[in-house]
Amino acid sequence: MFVRKKCVAMILAGGQGSRLSVLTKYRAKPAVPYGGKYKIIDFPLSNCVHSGLDTVGVLTQYEPLELNAYIGTGAPWDLDNITGGVFVLPPYMKQERGEWYSGTANAIYQNIYFIERYQPEYLVVLSGDHIYKMDYSEMIDFHVKNKADATIAIIEVPIKEASRFGIMNTDDDLRILEFDEKPQKPKSNKASMGVYVFTWDKLRRFLSCDSQDPKSENDFGRDIIPAMLAQGERLFAYPFDGYWKDVGTLESLWEANMELLDDHPALDLSDSSSRIFSLNPNKPPHFTAAGASIHNSIVSEGCYIYGDVQNSILFPGVVVEKNAKVVDSIVMQETKIMEDSQVYKTILDEEVLVGRGCTIGSEEEITVIGSQVVVKAGTVIAAGSKIGPHDETSKVTCEVVKK
Repeated sequence: MFVRKKCVAMILAGGQGSRLSVLTKYRAKPAVPYGGKYKIIDFPLSNCVHSGLDTVGVLTQYEPLELNAYIGTGAPWDLDNITGGVFVLPPYMKQERGEWYSGTANAIYQNIYFIERYQPEYLVVLSGDHIYKMDYSEMIDFHVKNKADATIAIIEVPIKEASRFGIMNTDDDLRILEFDEKPQKPKSNKASMGVYVFTWDKLRRFLSCDSQDPKSENDFGRDIIPAMLAQGERLFAYPFDGYWKDVGTLESLWEANMELLDDHPALDLSDSSSRIFSLNPNKPPHFTAAGASIHNSIVSEGCYIYGDVQNSILFPGVVVEKNAKVVDSIVMQETKIMEDSQVYKTILDEEVLVGRGCTIGSEEEITVIGSQVVVKAGTVIAAGSKIGPHDETSKVTCEVVKK
């Protein structure tokens, strides 16, 4: 049974995220853990729920297994209702042919049939790899009020960083006059957040035309938005002044986690009115032994702390043994750091085992150890090293945990 919806949301979650190095070797970027108990995909999914959007498509492609398993039926986000819900949408073989998503616009185009089942007036298109809280219903109201064909959420960024984003110029009424995707010489600092509201009938026509253009990159920023502007469609910018973080690099991911440790963090995860939902393991409360020390850190359920933890974020099930030290680091689920080891400014992925007496990283640059790596006792890993489960490296003696 398909019930007509005023609005359907589509989350683009198929990106490879290669700048996150070994963290995305076997998982899609939206499945990367964050903040001690979340994955990045939790943010757009939770935003949809708080915005009254109960029909959500999640478009996957690169290494989708972990993300698919995590989303499941959508129950943690209350997206398991019978008249809508959350749907994982990978590329698939059609009657005439099948193909990978060739761009953000093509990903939506290949799922027109899914969208049409609900006959929406509006379509919300979201990136699955940003950390922020936002009420999309307010943006939809803005779109309707302005009789817009497309509305793009914008945030002001430092002008020196503007070339990383889609940049637009607007008039005093916020109607978009110009749009440049990652310009070398940006004319403004109004950056696209990768959050769009479209009038569906209009967008569908542009998607269809774009699919027939052999020169198109099938991308919203490079093709669809410029085409709509060129044909005089009504495009508006929707200003956003809250916390928003593109965690596309190791540095930005580490910074986003460390910002949670500020006395008054810009992103308030404790606000029950805009709670971020997640699929959490069922763990007992964390344990802190006599003589252990925890300072300015987030320690999740199921952790056992016998050593020293400073300015760090520990996910569920982490063990820090006696005389071990963890500083300025992110330690993901079920990782164990054995006696007398020291870990500085490092991201340890899930199920890593750090043997006795190891030294990993320094305060200089971020070190990353991929999931299920065993670091043998006494190993020294230089700052900035990036070690994945199947990497061969002369910097460290390591082996993969056999499943």
